[in-house]
Amino acid sequence: MALRDELLKSIWHAFTALDVDKSGKVSKSQLKVLSHNLCTVMNIPHDPVALEEHFKDDDEGPVSNQGYMPYLNKFILDKVKDNFNRQDFNKMCWTLSYRKNLEQNELKICNDDAFKIWCIFNFLSEDRYPLIIVTEEIEYFLRKLTEAMGGSWVEERFEDYKLQLNSKQQCLNAWELISLVGSGHFSKGMDHQTLSMGIGEVYQELILDVLKQGYMMKKGHKRKNWTERWFVLKPNTISYYVGEDLAEKKGDVLLDGNCSVEHLQDKEGKKCLFLIKSSQKSFEISASDKKKKQEWIQAVQNCVTLLRQGRPAPHREARQKRRELRLKQQAEQEELELRMRELQTANEAKQHELENMRKALEEAAANAAEEEKRRLQTQTELQDRYRRDLEREKLSKDMQIARLLEEEAKKRAELEQIHLQQKQAISVTVAEKEELEKERLAKESALQAAMKQLEQLELERQGALEQYETVKKKLETATNNTKTWKHKVAEHEGLLRLIQPGAKGQQNITNWGPAAFSEAELSLREKQWQETKNQAI
Repeated sequence: MALRDELLKSIWHAFTALDVDKSGKVSKSQLKVLSHNLCTVMNIPHDPVALEEHFKDDDEGPVSNQGYMPYLNKFILDKVKDNFNRQDFNKMCWTLSYRKNLEQNELKICNDDAFKIWCIFNFLSEDRYPLIIVTEEIEYFLRKLTEAMGGSWVEERFEDYKLQLNSKQQCLNAWELISLVGSGHFSKGMDHQTLSMGIGEVYQELILDVLKQGYMMKKGHKRKNWTERWFVLKPNTISYYVGEDLAEKKGDVLLDGNCSVEHLQDKEGKKCLFLIKSSQKSFEISASDKKKKQEWIQAVQNCVTLLRQGRPAPHREARQKRRELRLKQQAEQEELELRMRELQTANEAKQHELENMRKALEEAAANAAEEEKRRLQTQTELQDRYRRDLEREKLSKDMQIARLLEEEAKKRAELEQIHLQQKQAISVTVAEKEELEKERLAKESALQAAMKQLEQLELERQGALEQYETVKKKLETATNNTKTWKHKVAEHEGLLRLIQPGAKGQQNITNWGPAAFSEAELSLREKQWQETKNQAI
């Protein structure tokens, strides 16, 4: 924990104690006194000008914690150094806060023990405000306290107590923790002195960083004599005093990463010797027995190892790990809760969807039942109609069959009559056919004779054409010879017009040229040919 964070916790108790009506605000005159006392106890030069400047608007007006923080950070915490008595600082903040919050009449511990528990609370509390200590840290402290008193930890008793904390969200504030320890609930069978000694031992370890302490013999540097001293081991120093009351301090052994601890052989009548080498000087020490010797050597070596690795004291490192683990578990819990909420939302949506599906299915089932009812009714109606249609169709078919049979009988009679008529017609037709055959043969003979006559006529036509061509050429020659004469007659006489030879009318054309017969002759021949054809058929 950073120095600023530790100081803020104690200052928060003092500020809260000054907030009499619990409105979150404190009068400026009280904050001036608090600021002056903080500067005094932390060896910070007091700047009354800056203080007056900060509160110049209204000396009596209340200021919230957020309003006081800028001044606290800029003029006090930014200037603080670790060169003041931390216990005096805590005592000052404790004095401001305990009278308002602590009921000592009901406690089995003294005010000094309550102060130590208050300091332990600040050390173990979470880094959020208002300050609280969670169940895990409560159990850690109570276990430490029970071990320091020489008692045995009763897990069942604490589990029962945790059940009572459910209504308080499994956490306590400083005054509730003091009341819990002062009530003797977890120190039954122990007297007040033992409880006080246990609190003091836990306070020394967690707050004063005392890792180990006890009496040992130390060899002097000048007189080389052996003197019993009370040794106190902290993470970076070993202090030794005349007695365990720490009233008279005789010196310090400063520890760093270069220090070492060595076993020594027994000499000068001293046993269980070991040597602590520091950068300044070496110390020969004699423990009371081999166990104490080994414990001290191990404890000093652990401190040197931590200094080399730049790690804090074991209890501070363990507290940090517990907090990191809680933060991790809290993050996992929040993620799990978020996931559970998402799953719950999805489940609710699914349930809503299933409910809608169920309603839709019920509605579909009702519609299907209604549809089935209508279908059955329709099917029944169709069956009745089909039955009636079948009956009508059967009746109609019977009537139709009767009518067809009657019609068939009539047609059969008619066919028989027709058959007889056909037989008669065939007889007549055969006779007619024979007659027609005779006519056809006669017509063929006539046709052949006509064809021969036609061929003769064609030959005559060819001869006529040849004569025509000859006459035409003679006429053309005569025309050419009389051309001049014709013009002269036209010019002089005007009324005279020559009649030239030429076609008198339209001629018939055959495959062999102009026809040698007239239009009347052709019509007559066609009429005769048609009669001949009809007779042949």
